[in-house]
Amino acid sequence: MALLEVRDLQIHFRTATSVNRAVDGLSFDIHAGEALAVVGESGCGKSVTSMSILGLLPTPPGKIAGEINFRGKDLLKASESQMRKMRGSEIGMIFQEPMTSLNPVFTIGQQIGESVRLHEKASRAQARDRAIEMLRLVGIPSPDRRVDEYPHQLSGGMRQRAMIAIALACNPALLLADEPTTALDVTIQAQILDLMQDLRSKVGSAVMLITHDLGVVAEFAERVLVMYAGRKVEEAKVGDLFRTPRHPYTQGLLNAVPKLGSSLSAAGSVRLAEIPGRVPDLSKPLRGCAFADRCPLVQDVCRRIDPALETKAPGHLAACHFARREATAA
Repeated sequence: MALLEVRDLQIHFRTATSVNRAVDGLSFDIHAGEALAVVGESGCGKSVTSMSILGLLPTPPGKIAGEINFRGKDLLKASESQMRKMRGSEIGMIFQEPMTSLNPVFTIGQQIGESVRLHEKASRAQARDRAIEMLRLVGIPSPDRRVDEYPHQLSGGMRQRAMIAIALACNPALLLADEPTTALDVTIQAQILDLMQDLRSKVGSAVMLITHDLGVVAEFAERVLVMYAGRKVEEAKVGDLFRTPRHPYTQGLLNAVPKLGSSLSAAGSVRLAEIPGRVPDLSKPLRGCAFADRCPLVQDVCRRIDPALETKAPGHLAACHFARREATAA
């Protein structure tokens, strides 16, 4: 059994005039100790999926259906008190933008120690000691001093490390990391990824990494799930997806990545590729393939029939009528 099983997840937001289908029939698994990357452009449903796992989406206006099974228990049927016990202890989360996610009126040590006191019934002194230990673990220098500092006194990289320390303070089995390297320079990004890999090997947590940076995916994850307009359009092992992307949207994402040295080629400067068109309006019913209006392979059937997720190669799923299927596929 997988550690986390998401089945036919539907997340809709009702407005005054319509219903926005932010996530539409999403299913995936995460196994113990595994790193799964979820990629896609802004608005495809990545972050609301992670928030639904923790039970943090406001309902209303949000409405959630489907199943989110963690260790065999459906989190969508859990009470708020049960979810409080689970947040931080069994499922941790690194939120976007640590400067706004950290509370500015509490010290870093107080914020790390809060979950330790809540879930492990530790004393103030024990929680402070754990906070210092976690700051040392995530590589923040002078943890005995930093533990009493406030978020504004730390650099962006340090705040991100502090967020990781908070998420891992109680050794959760699953870590949800929502854009953990956003707005950091490339050196700090590399340090954060190395830190997460190191902690994953030490603590044994499974990681769901939400990002739009394919370089981060290649560096960190083992499997990758590609989302578009609230739907899963491709899923594969990272190496397979980078070598042989099956869905035209995934191909477009990979082609849009700048190539080192491309401007120095014999053919001269190469124009950066882009995916034409716009993401469909999710407040309107989608007929057929959601990517049809932007797809270079589009045919009439694409606009009429929504393609099913099919196995195109061993362990490689894609939702496209014209994605190449290998002869060895089941």
